[in-house]
Amino acid sequence: VARGLQNLAKYAAVLGIGGSAVAASLYNVDGGERVVLFDRFRGVLPEASDEGTHFLVPWVQTAHTMDIRIRPRMIPSATGTKDLQMVEIVLRVLTRPDMSKLQTIFRNLGTDFDERVLPSITNEVLKAVVAQYNAEELLTKRDQVSEKIRASLTKRARDYNLIIEDVAITHLQFGVEFSRAIEQKQVAEQEAERAKYVVLKSEQERKAAIVKAEGESE
Repeated sequence: VARGLQNLAKYAAVLGIGGSAVAASLYNVDGGERVVLFDRFRGVLPEASDEGTHFLVPWVQTAHTMDIRIRPRMIPSATGTKDLQMVEIVLRVLTRPDMSKLQTIFRNLGTDFDERVLPSITNEVLKAVVAQYNAEELLTKRDQVSEKIRASLTKRARDYNLIIEDVAITHLQFGVEFSRAIEQKQVAEQEAERAKYVVLKSEQERKAAIVKAEGESE
């Protein structure tokens, strides 16, 4: 009986080791992901794994998950305009990795590629584009500015094999002095419109009074 128990323990140990080896050689790829394999002897393998269950060589190969979904990111930046006004901008950027360049992205940037690249290149592009406009133009030509930022950022991101799907300015705020000046200008314009209305109304009333007086004299 004792010998039988010893043999059973040995078989259980072998099965346990075998089961661990099998588990270590399997990995899953979920939807919206791809896996890049790193081989200790050959480096990054040329093909990324699609969704499903796959095999690797334990202790020789390691699996690294790459998120390929379109992801939103809010990036704040403080920069100066052409007329030297400081402005705070928040840009919403939708981006994803180039599926055909996952191995290159992993080799150069790792799996947190957007964290390493997007903030720096977005700030770089924002500073370059905003410096081409006066503060007031950022308000009156907001769509044009957004389009220029999108085109420049798309080109810049391509250097890192990232694809920009969309760019939008979600927040635009100037310094206190400029904001106060804009507010005063708006108030002055409203006052001018009100004065213009009063003058126009008085002129209409004067003409109406003349017409009435002429009618009565007849």
